[in-house]
Formats: sequence, C-alpha cells, structure tokens
Amino acid sequence: MIINVQGLKKSYKKQLVLKNITFQVEEPQIIALIGPNGSGKTTMMNCLMNLLPFQEGEITILGKKNTDPSLFYEVSYLQDNRVLYGDLTGADHLNFICHAQKLPARKAKEIAAYVGMDKYAKKRVRSYSLGMKQHLLLAMAILNEPKLILLDEPINGLDPTSAIHMRHILMDLHAKGSTIIISSHNLEEIDKMTNTIYFMKDGEILEESLEKLNIAHYSIYVSNSERARDIFTTNKLPVTMEADHFIFSEADLALQQVIDTLNENDVKIRHIENKKIGAEKRYMELFESELRK
Repeated sequence: MIINVQGLKKSYKKQLVLKNITFQVEEPQIIALIGPNGSGKTTMMNCLMNLLPFQEGEITILGKKNTDPSLFYEVSYLQDNRVLYGDLTGADHLNFICHAQKLPARKAKEIAAYVGMDKYAKKRVRSYSLGMKQHLLLAMAILNEPKLILLDEPINGLDPTSAIHMRHILMDLHAKGSTIIISSHNLEEIDKMTNTIYFMKDGEILEESLEKLNIAHYSIYVSNSERARDIFTTNKLPVTMEADHFIFSEADLALQQVIDTLNENDVKIRHIENKKIGAEKRYMELFESELRK
C-alpha cells in the first residue's frame, strides 16, 4: 500500500477544512488534485507529509505511519518557492540535499542537467525567474528518486516548452515506479499526464477516473430525427434523443455500429460532433457556483 488515509479531519479554529478524507493508493500512478483556491489541497498535502497536525484520522505512507522519520529518504514534497534561499545558489540547494540524503555529490550536477537548469545552477536564487525557481524545486524534489512525490503547483510560471518538459519528466518517473500526486490549475496538462483525478470540494474528495473522463461522447445530427428515434427504440440502442440530433457515449455504444444502423435504414447523417468530458468540463460541472462568482 503506497498511501492509506482514513477519516482525516483538519480544522483551523472552528473551520473544518478537511472533512473525513478517506482514500487509498495501492499501486504507482499519477494522481491530480484539483479544486479552487481554499478547497484544502495544500492542507491535505501538508498533513500527508506530517507538516501539519490534524484532529482525527490516520495516515500511512509506504506501510509506515507518516510520522516515521525513515520516510524522509523515500518521499519528496515540492512546495512553493518560499522554501528557497535567495542568497544561496541552485547548486547549494542541491548539494545540501545530497548531503542530507547521503547521496553522491555527482547527483546534484546530473539532476541539474536532467531538468535543464545546469546553465544557471551556480547563480544565486534571488536572480532566478519564476520558471527557473520551478526547475530548481523540481530538481530538489526528484534528487533522491523517491517512491512518492507530492507537487504543489509545479507548472506555475513555466512557459509551454518547460511545461511539456516537466510533464515528460514526471511521466518518466512514474514509468520507473514513482507515485505522483500533483496539485495544479492547468487542466489541459492534467488531462495529458494523470491516471486519476481527486476533485476537492468543500473539504471532501470526489474521485474520478481519467479513463472515464476521456470517453468520447458523440452528437449525431440526422436528416430525419423521427425515423432515427424509431430505429433506436426498435433496436434498443442506448441513445438520448434531442430535437434534431441524438447523443450517446462510446462506453455504451460503438460509433461505427450507429453509423451502420442509420445507413441500413436510409437515414442521412448531416454532422457528427466528438466531445470528451475531460478535466475542465468536469470541473465546470462541479464548481459551477464558484465560476459564476
């Protein structure tokens, strides 16, 4: 078991921020944590990493209580750039981690080159742009090749090229066996890299499979909707009829089967629209009231 969270509750004074959070991660995957600011994403990450106390619940990481000091060598947490020291260089940060993690000094240079910051590793962090700081934070997070990595807004401040490079790095780490939990507002990138999405709303988790979100939904416009309605009713096909078109999911019905059925019955197809739910659309459904505000 990689992560086991049972009945996690966290309050700030009288405000309940995390409400009975329960979930398990049994095998390596990339999990996205999505929700509006203030929904509890960072609080939950801090609780997982034993940086915040909580009122109720139990957390185990890699079969150990999250308070076990030995987890320091097996997990990593990329926080925001406030953890960086402006008077130190990027190399200073990486060398310190090598020393603390008992890693060979050469790892610092290797990881700097791997994430693409070797050209400015010896510059003081106070001179770094936001994107450069994100590169350094990523290098620090993956230096010890952790089994579990938590990343809080790692794509923030990155240009498209750097964002794509980071996505490839994270997917490569996952392919090597790491589990990654990533909090991000970049829903387009989330759709491309994650296996599972945890939407956080009102201090609770709503789990969604990305496979489910990426199932195609078709809208087909036809020349004779009444005729089409009769055909689908007779054949007991799972479609939803609208005024001049009908809708169905690829999970319930193959597109080619629908096309063949219509052609066999001389119903002309005018137009086919292919849509996926995706993280963004699901977010809009869940947080409609927040979006209106």
